[in-house]
Amino acid sequence: MSQITPLEVDILFLLADLLHQTGRITYEDLRTIAPDHYLKQITKRFTEVKAVSSPEERGVFMQILESGYRFALGSIAGAVGATAVYPIDLVKTRMQNQRTGSYISELMYKNSWDCCKKVIRHEGFFGLYRGLVPQLMGVAPEKAIKLTTNDLVRDKLTDKNGNLPLWAEAVAGGCAGGSQVVFTNPLEIVKIRLQVAGEIATATKVSALGVVKDLGFFGLYKGAKACFLRDIPFSAIYFPAYAHAKAALANENGYNSPWSLLAAGALAGVPAASLVTPADVIKTRLQVVARQGQTTYSGVFDAARKIWAEEGGAAFWKGATARVFRSSPQFGVTLVTYELLQRFFYVDFGGSRPAGSESRIVTSAETARSLNPDHIGGYQVALPILDGVESKFGLALPKFKPH
Repeated sequence: MSQITPLEVDILFLLADLLHQTGRITYEDLRTIAPDHYLKQITKRFTEVKAVSSPEERGVFMQILESGYRFALGSIAGAVGATAVYPIDLVKTRMQNQRTGSYISELMYKNSWDCCKKVIRHEGFFGLYRGLVPQLMGVAPEKAIKLTTNDLVRDKLTDKNGNLPLWAEAVAGGCAGGSQVVFTNPLEIVKIRLQVAGEIATATKVSALGVVKDLGFFGLYKGAKACFLRDIPFSAIYFPAYAHAKAALANENGYNSPWSLLAAGALAGVPAASLVTPADVIKTRLQVVARQGQTTYSGVFDAARKIWAEEGGAAFWKGATARVFRSSPQFGVTLVTYELLQRFFYVDFGGSRPAGSESRIVTSAETARSLNPDHIGGYQVALPILDGVESKFGLALPKFKPH
């Protein structure tokens, strides 16, 4: 072993004191403080709340409490994700609302980047966040019910061996997408009308409350069919893709780092967001107020027919790039926030724990003890040193599994 300085010893004692206040350092502490394991063990401090002592005690009340717990964490995660990518969402909406086949033939924006520059030039930087407040008011319950429903249905469809077939993953995602429309549609129609309001300079300021008053209760659900047509396939594609991407990006011990969760969420969003863009275009056209000279639509099929006739098939993919760049990072940020919140504030309700939230390696002192009677402790000391060297210098030391 290399020599250790008094300062390093002091640091070790401070780190060990974060894990337990005994004033001592054990071999288990050395393994825990190794750079590759430190975050995992620190999260364990927040995951020791047990609502039930065994899964057999899990009743209906506990399931309701678990859904409420997931709902609260999903609300926070949804708000974080929506705020992170809202400017991209605004650009996407304005690009989709731009009509090339109407009597008004002049295009306001050449592409998504041109739209972004013009919004900043004419409306200021905060013009990119027009409509954010009502978005946050709605996105919290929207994402919360989506994540909660997906987890709930996945739990119900998982067999006793913990296996979940692909069709069940798709069904769970589809149920999640359908359940959120009750929040999504009013949120979307208010958000979209606020986002496009800045395109034309008017003396009357458009507000969220004013939009709600003009539409009325039933008007808030205009375009709901297109919203179902978009959200159900999106979630049926997204959640299975996310689960498999997360498993593929986990390390050899089955643990997902925050970066792997973010990457899995973003990767899963690419096919899900792009493939449902036509439904999103139709929904946008139905929910905005058509200006003088622009084509109006009476429903989903009428909108699809007129868009095809006037603008061609390419019009259904307007804003696809902006949608992918918005949805992929948004769901990446949302899912990584959701999963990390579950790790930091984990409560054991007797149900399933998020996959990849902990390493399958058991790090107790008993497993670190060598079976060779000639070894008198060097094996235990070497393990955390090798772990630290590997994570610090990026080395890939050979791993041997017992047969």
